[in-house]
Amino acid sequence: MGASDLVYRLYERQLMRELANGPWPRHVGVIIDGNRRYAAERGLAGVSDGHAAGARKIDPFLDWCLELGIPYVTLWLLSTDNLTRDDLEVGQLMAIIEETIHNMACTAGAAERGLKVTAVGALDLLPESTRIGLKRAEEATADHDRLHVQVAVGYGGRQEITDALRSLLADRAAQGETLEQLSATLVPEDIGAHLYTTGLPDPDLIIRTSGEIRLSGFMLWQSAHSEFYFCDTYWPEFRRVDFLRALRDYQRRTRRFGR
Repeated sequence: MGASDLVYRLYERQLMRELANGPWPRHVGVIIDGNRRYAAERGLAGVSDGHAAGARKIDPFLDWCLELGIPYVTLWLLSTDNLTRDDLEVGQLMAIIEETIHNMACTAGAAERGLKVTAVGALDLLPESTRIGLKRAEEATADHDRLHVQVAVGYGGRQEITDALRSLLADRAAQGETLEQLSATLVPEDIGAHLYTTGLPDPDLIIRTSGEIRLSGFMLWQSAHSEFYFCDTYWPEFRRVDFLRALRDYQRRTRRFGR
């Protein structure tokens, strides 16, 4: 072990001591960002190599969450805006996502890890092979309960709210309710019940990598009382100490939930 490795280990232990008494977030959302810039700045052969490097970071990150007992994670793997990129890049990214989800949910060690995988987003916009892969992952992990991993693929916050309203209107119309009746009784919980993420607690902490300081539409409704943490590190280089720093920052804040 070199001197830099020793310093890293010592710093990691110090962070863990600081974090020991909590509180811990129940639900962590991650805006995975920086794969393309990582590929460009590291001189990789193509953008897909950056996406592949980012995909390899997901397993270690989920292991960190398992070790710390965090029960819910949402990973934003692909936005609706990303679908408008060059066809070749989108196709390569879909293949990487499909492989990542398969390895997460459908391999021999998946059951032992206990990950429960669900997918959220405008899934009808995705290629059939991706939709099939996501469905298989959900079915294979339906009974697991150690860590619920929600993968956001083809996801956009505005689209989610639009789809929630559309679903709510259709349901109420099927019950014979008029638009006037709905408008008179509508409460936020009605919309929340039709979001993609229904059934999961709202995220306590949202992390974005790569130095960008914005949500870009990630969980717009659910993040009303979330704490945000932005770090300069590109996702493929996100380390355990980066995660621990985010958790330390979270613990130092006083959450008032609008009160």
